Amino acid sequence: MQLGDKRCFVLDMDGTIYLGNNPIEGAVSFIQRHWNRVDFHFLSNNTSKAPATYVRKLNGMGIPATPDRLLSPVTPLIDFLRAERIHTAYVVGNRDFSADLQARMPELRQAEDGAQAVILAYDTELTYEKLSRSALLLQRPEVVFLATHPDLVCPSPEGPLPDVGSFLALYQTAVGRRPQRIFGKPDPTVLAPLLRRYSKEDMVMVGDRLSTDKLLAENAGIDFLLVLSGEARREDLPGLARQPTLVVEHLGELDKA
Repeated sequence: MQLGDKRCFVLDMDGTIYLGNNPIEGAVSFIQRHWNRVDFHFLSNNTSKAPATYVRKLNGMGIPATPDRLLSPVTPLIDFLRAERIHTAYVVGNRDFSADLQARMPELRQAEDGAQAVILAYDTELTYEKLSRSALLLQRPEVVFLATHPDLVCPSPEGPLPDVGSFLALYQTAVGRRPQRIFGKPDPTVLAPLLRRYSKEDMVMVGDRLSTDKLLAENAGIDFLLVLSGEARREDLPGLARQPTLVVEHLGELDKA
């Protein structure tokens, strides 16, 4: 895969550009070097932070990202809520997520009373009260169960942390339900805005996870560049039915590939 062949790079963030608050060596400088040559877009399943938070974080690392370059599971989630005419939902998410959802969909009432759906995000302020109230709602079959993404863990410099996929196992045990819809990677609808603008041959997905980043690329029909700076290890590759288009230690090595 040659850099010159691609017009659009879709970059996972945590594990690809940084780990926690620590920039990954080579990744930031690669983006800076090629900023004016290709279009970089940034995609994270992590719904514990609003897009503005990610923009500030990337800007603080010297990456001139703007809100229009951010992709989020919240976009297809809102499309679904509006299409299904869901106007009241109980949200299991932190304040950042709830505020972002409210800003993007002001007509949505976030409440337990009259809830048509339970929305599960990556809630870094999770309480037993939220778990118990949402579990009781989900015992009603007419209440729709939605999750922003399927990631089992969120990477951190100290090690993996429980993410939405781990929370889903709790709900499965407690109430015997799985979500009707799970948004975000690897669901290709999260890339819909870009797939309308670019040909698939012009795009590449860059990420550190086989279960979400690689599968998203395959589901969308675009190339996948695996970086070994986050979750995946080289020993995970043998036996895969389909190999990544290219594997590098970190994004900066792409210039040498």
